Amino acid sequence: MKKAFLALTAVTALMTNNPTQAQTQPGAVFASEYNTPDGAVPFKSITDADYEPAIDAQIANARCEIDAIVNNPEAPTFENTIVALDRAGEGLDRVLNVFFNLLSADTDDEMMEISMRVTPKLSDYSTSITLNEGLWKRVKAVYADRARLNLTPEQKTLLQETYDSFALAGADLQGADRDKYRRLSSELSEQTTLFGQNVLKELNTYEIWLTKDELGGLPQGIITEAAELAASKGRPGEYLFTLAQPTYMAVMKYSDSPAIREKFYRLYTGRNTGGEFNNVPVLQRIAVLRMEIANLLGSKTYAEQSLKRTMAKTPEGVYNLLNQLRDAYRPALDKELKELTDFASESEGHAVTINPWDYSYYANKLRNARYAYDEEELRPYFELNNTIGGVFGLATRLYGLHFTPNDSIDVYHQDVKAFDVHDEDGKYLGIIYTDFFPRESKRPGAWMTEFRGQSVTADGVNERPHVSIVMNFTKPTADKPSLLTPYEVETFLHEFGHALHGLLTQCNYKSLSGTNVYRDFVELPSQFNENYLTEKEYLNTFARHYQTGEPIPSELVDKIVKSAQFGAAYSCMRQLNFGYIDMAWHSITDSAQVADPVKFESAALDGVRIFPDVEGSMISPQFSHIFSGGYAAGYYSYKWAEVLDADAFAKFKETGIFNRTTANEFRKNVLEKGGSEAPDLIYRRFRGQDPTIDAMLMRDGIRKPEPPKPAKTAPLKKKD
Repeated sequence: MKKAFLALTAVTALMTNNPTQAQTQPGAVFASEYNTPDGAVPFKSITDADYEPAIDAQIANARCEIDAIVNNPEAPTFENTIVALDRAGEGLDRVLNVFFNLLSADTDDEMMEISMRVTPKLSDYSTSITLNEGLWKRVKAVYADRARLNLTPEQKTLLQETYDSFALAGADLQGADRDKYRRLSSELSEQTTLFGQNVLKELNTYEIWLTKDELGGLPQGIITEAAELAASKGRPGEYLFTLAQPTYMAVMKYSDSPAIREKFYRLYTGRNTGGEFNNVPVLQRIAVLRMEIANLLGSKTYAEQSLKRTMAKTPEGVYNLLNQLRDAYRPALDKELKELTDFASESEGHAVTINPWDYSYYANKLRNARYAYDEEELRPYFELNNTIGGVFGLATRLYGLHFTPNDSIDVYHQDVKAFDVHDEDGKYLGIIYTDFFPRESKRPGAWMTEFRGQSVTADGVNERPHVSIVMNFTKPTADKPSLLTPYEVETFLHEFGHALHGLLTQCNYKSLSGTNVYRDFVELPSQFNENYLTEKEYLNTFARHYQTGEPIPSELVDKIVKSAQFGAAYSCMRQLNFGYIDMAWHSITDSAQVADPVKFESAALDGVRIFPDVEGSMISPQFSHIFSGGYAAGYYSYKWAEVLDADAFAKFKETGIFNRTTANEFRKNVLEKGGSEAPDLIYRRFRGQDPTIDAMLMRDGIRKPEPPKPAKTAPLKKKD
């Protein structure tokens, strides 16, 4: 351990005394703070060869930092134990915040191989902290003395979270149980990493060649992209499609061929169910490993163990929400599906059965019939650069923020842009990176992450965050810029809401700042932002035709607003599908329960199934959120946060959607607080009440607002 620490120190010295030679030392770039504007990541100086040596060296350094806490001869205090622990591993964070972010956004085979090698090391390091008896003893000593420490609310939270993180992660385990915990945790890390890699690798294997006769109904932009992709493969005049999310969604919504839609659906939903990248045995093992870890820690199920540090608190709390929504939305879904079936049958001139690959196609046509509204018709009004101005401009109008492009900041790919962020008084708040387009090196979906979180250093410096938003929007073509659908604009607003949560945070401790909140609270800022997509006053600020400059016609805005509730029951029930599947996998009490994953998943959907099961199709093998992300036993949190965001936005509707007083209350009481206090307390302080599902039901049109009751007239008093 000491040798590793000395090796790291030597590398640091090289960087100071001989910069040229330092760059020949693998990992040297990560050995100390970056000598760049605001310490931004010097991506151009980093190669794959740097990651593993840097991770090894920084793990050794972090272990030394932990040893220093444990061996401190002074009595345990909040500062020398709890705060010191929060600051430990900053060098390791510096490496991992680059490596794992790029592993998702701009990876290659070598990085994937590195991740498989370093994941067990990181798991072992993590468990070496939670199972460090000397460290746990000091944490318990501070916790036992908490009543006399006169701590601030944030300090109390940090102490409680630190204590809970140990107690819920096996700190009290002894002997063989402690060794078993290490082994299970290490294997779980390997399996979750493998799951995510399999999803990405298999997705990149699909090449679907279509003829000109098979393109009926598809938007010209998708056709042009497919033609350009085919030409790049040496087959001009043909059309090559992938299963990238924008392409898949366009095919499902617009292709006039039921056979083509079915082909894409079966390929997309059949991914990772067999072959080289089969995730079925991987997810079975993940579920069992999580169950065994939970059992070891004294819980019956992983869900029970995991939910202790959430707003829901228990599986019963989760099912209470899911069941409320199921019961409220199921009748509305049945009505929606009947209307859709009747419409499709009338349109086709014969009885039509709506299959899962037909829903988006006919739903789009029915929406158009009712509202003459087609998302493709709206693309010209959401040119990407204009939309960036509109989304960033929302933060300007609400919170006074300003975003300035900074080309002097390194980026990891030519598609990525960096912006400095300042408050309205010119105060620097941080950096935001934007990464919008699909590529083979990027996983599908959309997310926000950090290259550096916010905290106050030991020297009292408020170190500002560097955040990133990553998406997979429709790419520009040779003759057309990137034009977004309203759905993609909504995705942009969502991830930008997360970014604001990360940028505006004003906490002292890194483990509590920004998006480091309970996972059923973390989606509030992101989903709150989505509400603006259906507000005319907002759309009129930026939605202009990319060729003519004409603002979006008011009738199109009306269609967006009026159609916002279209398919709301279907959308909710689809999310409930994911929520119930997640809870099922993480509520097992015996490995035999998942012996047949197909039947297991099907049983989990009883009560919320939308369509009959399709042979060969599953949700679980591609469900990265729960099997390789941070949402195990937590996918319900999207609906939980949706209840919160509808309830929160109701306050803005009452006072004005751009009301600065309300916006400042939301900023001060929610966005700046991070996880520094309990989320229910944070929310009540802003809203003045506990949330209910009422606002969401009314927003979705499931429940109509009650008409105002007539005012009671006081009886006339007789004159004396």
